[in-house]
Amino acid sequence: MTTSTAGLAAPAPADAAGPVLSADVPALATRGLTKRFRGGQVAVDHIDLVVPHGSVFGFLGPNGSGKTTTIRMLLGLVRPTAGEFDLLGRPMPRGALDVLPGVGALVEGPAFHPYLSGRANLARLDAGDRTVDARTSRRRIDEALERVGLAAAARKRYRNYSLGMRQRLGLAAALLRPRELLVLDEPTNGLDPQGTREVRALVRELAVEGATVFLSSHLLSEVEQVCSHVGVMSRGRLVTQGTLADLRGLAATRLRVVLASSDDAATAASVLARLRMADPEVQDGVLLAPLGDAQPEVVNRELVLAGVGVRELVVDRPQLEDVFVALTGEGFDVDQ
Repeated sequence: MTTSTAGLAAPAPADAAGPVLSADVPALATRGLTKRFRGGQVAVDHIDLVVPHGSVFGFLGPNGSGKTTTIRMLLGLVRPTAGEFDLLGRPMPRGALDVLPGVGALVEGPAFHPYLSGRANLARLDAGDRTVDARTSRRRIDEALERVGLAAAARKRYRNYSLGMRQRLGLAAALLRPRELLVLDEPTNGLDPQGTREVRALVRELAVEGATVFLSSHLLSEVEQVCSHVGVMSRGRLVTQGTLADLRGLAATRLRVVLASSDDAATAASVLARLRMADPEVQDGVLLAPLGDAQPEVVNRELVLAGVGVRELVVDRPQLEDVFVALTGEGFDVDQ
């Protein structure tokens, strides 16, 4: 579904994006946001989410973790059971009339009139938005179609669009006017590898232009390539949030030592223990231990001085997949 803000406010100056947010005010913030469905199922459980202004925020979690329900509450499509939230510094839903014209969204796949062309669908959406200048409609539609790579298919009927083309048209609808906040739910769904790369490049461009992008995804490659901040959902709870570097820091960097002879394992383990690298794992002539504050070159020197034959010494940096599995107990798709 493509979310439109048409008809929510009185006309504003030509194509303005809405209120300009101060850099120190989060673009999105929730406090105890909760959704409990009939029957007692808790889909979202008291989450406190903070999306910094100007960030590309990756909202991650396995399927069924509560990501889409959270997004639907933030856009006013589902009523929260408890909690409150702000968009662009305004409390919602009280500030909806002022805020929503500055918010573009693509949620759960786009929905358009099948018998109309891509261009005609965008024209209908734009005509219903009283906050933009109708005289600029053609130019803005052309720019949006060009930006998502649909200019050549603009006159093609929507029912003849592929899944990827439909997703692109949904992105174009979100870009019909300047947006201060873009909420994108699985924006690369259905796209081929080239289309995926183009959408990722577009997200980067939007961030450079000053928009905050809230991007829900289950693809680690997507998050690593475009996001500056991350929040991880699991079973309805927000288990962590912060910068991408913060997330990687949740897993310890390990040292892997491949010994020339498995007979040296006991000596090597004692050397690591002396260097305060606690609990080394030893298996088939390979030692694994948290690196901690130790310096790899010092470890290597001490092992050699102790008579240990070192065939290979590698610093294993934590991978996002390892962090996610540790946090959620579930795996993620690492690429498309």
